This record gives sequence, structure tokens and C-alpha cells, in this order.
Amino acid sequence: MKLKGRWANNMQLSPFELVMMLLSLFSVVLILCMVLLPMDKETRKLLFFLDTSICCIFLINFFVGLIKADNKPLFLKEHWIDFVASIPAIEPLRFARLFQILRVIRLLRMSRSILGSLLKQRRQTTLASLLLAMVTIVAFSSVLVLLVENGEPGSNIKTAEDAIWWSLVTISTVGYGDFYPVTTVGHIIGGLVILCGVSFFGVISGYMASLFVAPDEQENLETQRQQFKQQMDDMLLRIEQNQQQMLQEITELKQQLDQQHK
Repeated sequence: MKLKGRWANNMQLSPFELVMMLLSLFSVVLILCMVLLPMDKETRKLLFFLDTSICCIFLINFFVGLIKADNKPLFLKEHWIDFVASIPAIEPLRFARLFQILRVIRLLRMSRSILGSLLKQRRQTTLASLLLAMVTIVAFSSVLVLLVENGEPGSNIKTAEDAIWWSLVTISTVGYGDFYPVTTVGHIIGGLVILCGVSFFGVISGYMASLFVAPDEQENLETQRQQFKQQMDDMLLRIEQNQQQMLQEITELKQQLDQQHK
């Protein structure tokens, strides 16, 4: 069965499309929590900040895709719902992200090998994974530490801004010390965030190093390719020369045989 339309041309799943789907699902969960669950003012503000940050990521992804698109009117026609769903501070529109989730799920079903597709795009997969890890760590750590620390005696993490700042400082292992957990559970959360931050920036360092090493490897491959091409050209030249010499010898032998018969 032959596929028609844009799905026939987009069988390869982009790592960023998969990450955008996961962030869309995460954002929908945030909205549902704000609508359905009872929570204090600061927790609601924190979830709103997180969702607005995700909206900014969606908008950046949309405009990057628009700039890269060869057919911009077609891109707008196919992805206008992504732009609408990325508008911050309008909760009903954010449920439009369900269409983005369904679109990527359909693409997942059509993709024969998700893992193979991701491995073929290792650089994009690395960047997309780092983006997803950053959002996930900051979101969960800030929400959890605010829930644990808010209202505790001696706690200095009392607002959404405090929780986000503590999460960013802790994951970066800067350790300003202006905000810190005072409860045992808060200390456990902080320790896990530090471990995740060390691993996170270790991956970033390795990725940045690979960007500088990759050109050298490419140059080595190009040099080897040129050497191999030169060797093949020399071999073909020698074969051609031997062939001409053999033809000349055969011609001379034929002439000698003809003279003998005469």
C-alpha cells in the first residue's frame, strides 16, 4: 500500500519531533494538574512558569522549522496548530497540543524503526535528549522542593521563583547557597539534582569535544579517500600500460609469424 501526502515524505522521525511530543504531553499534564488539583498559590505559579517556559521552547522550534522550510506556506498550513498551541497564558488553546501528540504518534506508527532513525541522527538525538533532560530535571526538582520545603520552619524556599532559582543553581553545581533545603527529603532531592547536573554537564562537555574532534576525523577520512583514489588511479595506469605493452608484443609476434610463413 502506497502512502500519500506529507506522511509519505516524512517517514523518518526527527528526534526533536519526538521530544516536542513528550513536552506536549508533559505540558498537558501540567494544565490538567492546575485545573483539577487543589494547590496553593505558589505551586500554581510554579506550574504556570514551567508551562510558559515549555511554550517558549515550542515557539522557538516552530520558527526554526519555518525558517528552514523550503515551502513556507505549506509549512504554515501543516503546522499552524503548533503555533496556536504554543501561545502562553491561554489555557484552552494549550489543549490543541493533543493534535501535535496525535500527529507524532501517527508518525511513530508509520516509522519502521524508531531506534534506527534516532541513531542515524545522532547529533540531533543528543541535543534533543539534553533539552528533554534539562526541562525534566528543572521541572520535577523545583516542584518537589517547593512542595517539601514550603511551610517548614526555617525554610527559605517559599515561592515559585525561589524553587526555580534553587533548581537552576543546584543542577549547574554552582552552589550560591542563598537558597537551600532544610528537610531530609529536601536534602535527598538536592543530592539527586546535583548528581543529575554533574552527569548532564558531563554529556554536554563530551558533545562539545566531539564537535571539535569530528572535523579532524572528517579530514582524516578525506585524506584516506584521496590516498585510496590515487592508489587506484596508479594501479589502473599500470594495468593500462601493461595492456598496451602486451598488445604491442602480440602485434610483433604476429608480424614475425607472418614473415616466417612467407
